[in-house]
Amino acid sequence: MTIYALSSGPGVSGVAIIRISGKETQNVIKLLTGKSVPPARMATLRKVNYINNSELIDEGIIIWFPGPNSYTGEDMAEIHVHGGKAVVFTVQNEISKVENCRLAEPGEFTKLAFQNGKINLLKAESIADLISAETEIQRLQAVKIMKGKSSEKFNLLRDKLLKILSFIEAKIDFPEEDLPEENLKEIKKDSLNVLNEINKILNDQKIGEIIREGFKIAIVGPTNAGKSSLLNNLSNREVAIVSEIAGTTRDVIETHLNINGYPVIVSDTAGIRDSQDDIEKKGIKLSLKKAENADLKLVVVDAKNIDLSGFLDDLLKNDAILVVNKSDLLKEKLDPKILKLNNVLISLKDNLNIDELIFKIKGSLKNKFISEQDILITRERHREHLTQCVNHLKNFSDKNDKKDFDKAAEDLRLATRHLGMIVGKVDVEEILGSIFNDFCIGK
Repeated sequence: MTIYALSSGPGVSGVAIIRISGKETQNVIKLLTGKSVPPARMATLRKVNYINNSELIDEGIIIWFPGPNSYTGEDMAEIHVHGGKAVVFTVQNEISKVENCRLAEPGEFTKLAFQNGKINLLKAESIADLISAETEIQRLQAVKIMKGKSSEKFNLLRDKLLKILSFIEAKIDFPEEDLPEENLKEIKKDSLNVLNEINKILNDQKIGEIIREGFKIAIVGPTNAGKSSLLNNLSNREVAIVSEIAGTTRDVIETHLNINGYPVIVSDTAGIRDSQDDIEKKGIKLSLKKAENADLKLVVVDAKNIDLSGFLDDLLKNDAILVVNKSDLLKEKLDPKILKLNNVLISLKDNLNIDELIFKIKGSLKNKFISEQDILITRERHREHLTQCVNHLKNFSDKNDKKDFDKAAEDLRLATRHLGMIVGKVDVEEILGSIFNDFCIGK
């Protein structure tokens, strides 16, 4: 089956790129242009016509990529035409008339590239991350993974486990032959080294996932302290409703920001107070959960009424900035205990010290995004496979020490399989859908 899709962005544009891949690619180009495919990888100006009557649709550029030396590993072509909706629709509609041609599914071009051995799963995921990158640090991380260092690392660890497995299976197949004691010691040493290396990768403070998904900031505090106003100020737009009525915000409101190149998700939460309203109580419960899962908490309080007992005291213990709002109304100095905390006095009304608050936020961001590791986990899928690998390696070590080689070998096979699942070196059909469905249609 030959697939096609708009590969450039949707909507009106100067140029639109329609991508085609499959056995019928040459035939499609011939039917649309009345000529055979142009020289490989050379941009060639052609008239693009209706298939049945040769009436002109548009003039555009044809680029031919013969397989297997193409992105998908199959015959492939790109048609560059003017980006009007009518032009794009008409060209795609004409392609659909060709037998064995259909519109591509999301991520299908990249899925073909993976299935044809052009890329591994890590690179496929990094391509998706590069397309969706909104900040410079997200782009850099995606490019870093595309270069293949993570793939090389996981493949190296997997090869080490396969070597160990070969010794264990030799012992199982030839029980009458005793493995030299030095070999048994080497097996234990090598498996322990792999275990330690994986644990080191797992001990990354989830920096890779934070970069990919965004640094989570939760704005929490009592009612009418200025939480929604702070969200609007940081966003430079009216994101949340601001009201003097206590309990106005009952659900979590989120907005995505780019702060100094770092991807940030800021959440405005329901005001924390004693309430008999069932809906508000659910909102408060959600607020506390959001705060618990946040990378940084901005605990906003009213300068005239600061009470850090109960919930607020707990919120300030880890990764938090105390934001004392309405400081323009202060008549006396703050309690020394409050001044000892990581705090900043602001006035949203007078736009006072907002820069200082942003500076503190940037400091937290910088610290969270620092890593000495070259290999970063970017998805929960990777973390789960590595965790399972560690568990099986521990089981292998225990069973190997007891000379229960049959069961030890099974744990080693499973450990090897989990490493292979990360880069796609095993049967991974069950996870392909969840990976490639996140792509755009033309990728």
